[in-house]
Amino acid sequence: MARVHPNVLPSPAAERAAAGPPAGEEEEPTSLTVWRKSLLFNCRGFTVFDAKGDLAYRVDRYDDAEAEVVLMDPAGRPAFTVRRKRLSLSGEQWLIFAGEEARRPVYAVKRGGGKSMARVAPCAGAAPFEVEGSYARRCCVVYDGERRAVAEVQPKEAVGTDVFRLVVQPGVDVSLAMAVVVALDQMFARPSLLRSWSS
Repeated sequence: MARVHPNVLPSPAAERAAAGPPAGEEEEPTSLTVWRKSLLFNCRGFTVFDAKGDLAYRVDRYDDAEAEVVLMDPAGRPAFTVRRKRLSLSGEQWLIFAGEEARRPVYAVKRGGGKSMARVAPCAGAAPFEVEGSYARRCCVVYDGERRAVAEVQPKEAVGTDVFRLVVQPGVDVSLAMAVVVALDQMFARPSLLRSWSS
């Protein structure tokens, strides 16, 4: 039977991977398995596993009335908070804050047009990222300002849309890539974790 519950303590292999590759070797892309289900009873959210099957991130939603989602590491420390921007004139927009910060967002995610399904704009003024493809089919790519693929959401074979793969290229913040996936889920997935029409 397949293991559902992850290893919570980092394994020696995970610690070596966190230290980086030995000198002279190229870094491999990070591959995460994302499950649109919380491991807690009566919660909605995400459970994210690394390539070794260890818990990498989690999102647990107890109350759907709040218009925010907190992405946590395995120990429950907040990595990013994704919050819906109220009354945005430019359409539906989600802000990404570092940790539990509530004042200064680091990124803004909003629906795109044309080939782009969404645009991820750094609030510091750097070049934005474009997301192309279909999140509903779990098949989309995040491109940087130079049109290099920096992250990709891929469907898992014969599992459905609740389990998919996130592949993040070296040099890209994996936590940020997962926060962008959470924002995309809020914008494009049905049913949403937080579909609060009153906000």
